[in-house]
Amino acid sequence: MTLKDRVSELLETAFEARKDLFLIECLVTSDQKIKIYIDGDSGVQLQDCIDISRHIEHQLDREEYDFSLEVASAGVGSNLKKVRQYHKNIGRKLHVEFDGAKPIEGTLVKADENTFTLSWKQREPKPIGKGKITVVKETTLSYNAIASAIVLV
Repeated sequence: MTLKDRVSELLETAFEARKDLFLIECLVTSDQKIKIYIDGDSGVQLQDCIDISRHIEHQLDREEYDFSLEVASAGVGSNLKKVRQYHKNIGRKLHVEFDGAKPIEGTLVKADENTFTLSWKQREPKPIGKGKITVVKETTLSYNAIASAIVLV
């Protein structure tokens, strides 16, 4: 069994015990450096990272694998990668980038398994007469259609 397979197996058991936490990314380099990024429905505390780290480290044999281990939260300003992160951030403002298109900033108002909806205010010319009016725009986007989505603080 490879180190990556063993770590993935251990992560599954760790997250079964902690249903409020979930995996964002697990990287295992060729020189056996393990980097694990996690998130939680109510955020991630330092103790959560320690608990996941200990769960993995105590069950890996140092005689078999000479590894280093780093467990961290996804962090503010990191790209949203999982649908569960979108659900967690409903009501917050996102900066969404597309390949070859102008980025959008708006409030995340809805998220499901395939799409999410952003809402924002925009100034537009009045339909009749001079001046501008503020209108509320809303768009539904597919997760596959975007390059990145970052929560704005």
